[in-house]
Amino acid sequence: MHPSDHIHCANFPCTDVRHEKYIVPGIDLDPEKVSIVLVSEAAPPDAADYYYAPGDPLFAQTTVQAFREAGAPVSSIDEILGMGVYLTTAVKCGKTGYGIKAATIKTCSLLLELELALFPNVQSYLLMGDVAIKALNNIAKRAGEPRVIPAGSTYKIRGGEYHFREARAYPSYLQAGPSFFIEKVKRTMIAEDIAAALRLIQ
Repeated sequence: MHPSDHIHCANFPCTDVRHEKYIVPGIDLDPEKVSIVLVSEAAPPDAADYYYAPGDPLFAQTTVQAFREAGAPVSSIDEILGMGVYLTTAVKCGKTGYGIKAATIKTCSLLLELELALFPNVQSYLLMGDVAIKALNNIAKRAGEPRVIPAGSTYKIRGGEYHFREARAYPSYLQAGPSFFIEKVKRTMIAEDIAAALRLIQ
């Protein structure tokens, strides 16, 4: 199964993202074997930096490092996939600036909702940053469910136990891209959150 065969943006209504940078993972995988979905922020400005791009893309570099710091003996995105971890973004287009409008996150959460529905055996959602958290809350709200992650600073709420339907949800920090290398404290928390999600599936 290729997720990109099932997820399509019909008319690209959002005005604060770069539509030409639209990406949905086109990898071939068995959806039954996915037990963790990691959701980061947005597609990169350069498609060569995306998780599944050939070579040594930036998103892969920082994500592999994050999983290694969490205790996983991995050296590539393929090895992370082999652990049952699927990686995607909440917003499928590239950013035009630092932030992303709430309306864009809400609109693109429609695509994320379809994407998450492809994986019936997910036990954990790793929500890497505010955009991912808001996107999952939008999905829950649309279905008439309570918000998954409460309002508040991530460092204050990340110790709580949260659920999205039958799976645990972990609010964390963005691990994809150059910001991963800036704050050591956040790197430690990212590693702790990934480790917690991995323990749940072992």
